[in-house]
Amino acid sequence: MFWSMATILVLGSYLLGSLPFGLLLGLSRGVDIRRTGSGNIGATNLGRVLGRRWAAAAFLLDFAKGLGAVFAARLLPLEASDGQRSVLAVACGAAAVVGHIFPLYLKFRGGKGVATTFGAMAALAWIASLAAGIVWTATFFLAGRVVSVASIAAALCLPVAVWLSHRATILEEHLALLIVSLALALLVIGRHRSNIARLLAGRELGFRRPSPLAGPSGERAPDPPEEGETSGRERE
Repeated sequence: MFWSMATILVLGSYLLGSLPFGLLLGLSRGVDIRRTGSGNIGATNLGRVLGRRWAAAAFLLDFAKGLGAVFAARLLPLEASDGQRSVLAVACGAAAVVGHIFPLYLKFRGGKGVATTFGAMAALAWIASLAAGIVWTATFFLAGRVVSVASIAAALCLPVAVWLSHRATILEEHLALLIVSLALALLVIGRHRSNIARLLAGRELGFRRPSPLAGPSGERAPDPPEEGETSGRERE
């Protein structure tokens, strides 16, 4: 019974993670953000086109996907040991992130998973998530408001923060959490590989205000990819 319910929860978490909230918010305002700005479907491009309030809304909704997946695994009444429930919560959080990056509804072409990872880790290891958030914020402002640099720095911080905050029991009780945090960090960094290439070439730009050229239909040709965003297959 536990394993059948666990499978349903993990699959449900993946489907929840697949919801492209940035794209849906843009469409609610008559803008297909895949056809404007950088062409990405995440909070940064939405903010470029519609403004910071919409970027914040997309971030919070993506954050909630990871948070909700973990809470569902923890709160639903299941006949399971504490260890099984803990591993299930980690698996559901990871599934939500995978869904965001490889969404079923968009032919597996999603985002970079930063906000959803923050949400999952906030429920699994809030101290580590807070530490990564502080690193993201500090790096964003110190590195000239470059989103990709901040995201990569936060990803590097995450497994280290998990280790430090659970070092007394990391091998006995939190090994799955450490492994998943490391895997998610590598996945997030891997999704930024084109950004890393632009950083090395000196072509990565910082976050900017909404473009006045983006009309309500969002039908203009995409701008060159910027500030930690990519076009085409690596949308967020």
